[in-house]
Amino acid sequence: MRHLILSAVFLYAATAIGAHAQDGPAAVTIDTVERRSVSETVSIFGQVVATHESDVAMRVAGVVSEIGVYVGTQLDEGDMLAVLDRELLELELRSKRAALAEAEAGVEVAQAGLTLAERGFARVEGLRGTSAFSQGQYDDRESAVAQARGSLAQAQARLMNAQVAADRAAYDLERSVLRAPFSGTVLQVMVDPGEYVQVGAPVARVVNIDDLEIEANVPAEYIQALAPGMELRGVRADGAPLPLTVRAVLPTEFSATRTRPVRLTGDMGALDGRVAVGQTLTLEVPRDVPRDVLLVPKDAVMQARGAWSVFVHEDGKAVPREITLGDSFGDRFEVLSGLAAGDEVVVRGNERLRPMQEIAPQPISANGGPQDTPDAQERLGTN
Repeated sequence: MRHLILSAVFLYAATAIGAHAQDGPAAVTIDTVERRSVSETVSIFGQVVATHESDVAMRVAGVVSEIGVYVGTQLDEGDMLAVLDRELLELELRSKRAALAEAEAGVEVAQAGLTLAERGFARVEGLRGTSAFSQGQYDDRESAVAQARGSLAQAQARLMNAQVAADRAAYDLERSVLRAPFSGTVLQVMVDPGEYVQVGAPVARVVNIDDLEIEANVPAEYIQALAPGMELRGVRADGAPLPLTVRAVLPTEFSATRTRPVRLTGDMGALDGRVAVGQTLTLEVPRDVPRDVLLVPKDAVMQARGAWSVFVHEDGKAVPREITLGDSFGDRFEVLSGLAAGDEVVVRGNERLRPMQEIAPQPISANGGPQDTPDAQERLGTN
């Protein structure tokens, strides 16, 4: 009998304590109703592309004597890719330089002839008005000057041609060593030593993985919502976000898919793993022009008797508020009526609340949980 009495006393005490606890402020987490510029989005696959990828070609013809790279070789700008046999090119350069020297000498000879002709003409012209002047000698000397001037002009033209030929031979010799036009990685080698290559023949394919972009083929009906400089949300393969910026909307359309290519930039180093050309990720592309809407966290919304409602924090109490919802945007709903920007709504603990119940709210943190502030700890009695 004594044990029964003690049990009844303990049960009454526990009930009284529980009732007292229920009468105290309920620990909840709150978030803020916000007005944002948003639009409905659609998920589209994009892929990593290189802004510099090239089949590096020979600029002169010849026999390949050396290949300086392999598939996978890391290059700096100016590194050697291949070398042609230079012996014939060196002989050609010496020949052209000899012809240039001969042309220079020809100009000197022609210049001397013109000088001599001009002196003879001057002597005859100086006799004009005297008995020693001869019109026939004057005409001959004048003709000799004209002829000497023509010979000098021809010699100067031959000199210009010889200079161009010598420059071309020097160019060919210099370009017999093919160098990387930019830093990158060798993806393919197209020739072997001993092969004869023509001008423009590709030798190696090089890609610059330090200068990458994202390219996505966006349905044409969504293009009007995109503009250079617009920020979009990318999603990596592991689900982590990757902010991207539209660089260009290209003015071409693929008729088979009715899509247009869009180029985007971002921190390619943030892609998981070793980034590679062709690597894919998901883009959240707006379907229409962004509009300003009022947004409430989805965790705050409850449904009862066919209506949507939330608990709003007002003066330390949970005040029920019936609301009208619109579209869904990520983790939030559009609010058409019932709330205003800045309202604080309960997002954690609302399922246990009673209308007008006193609450001890904590602001939600960036990671979705309550902020562990001293003020919140004091209200919750956790100090």
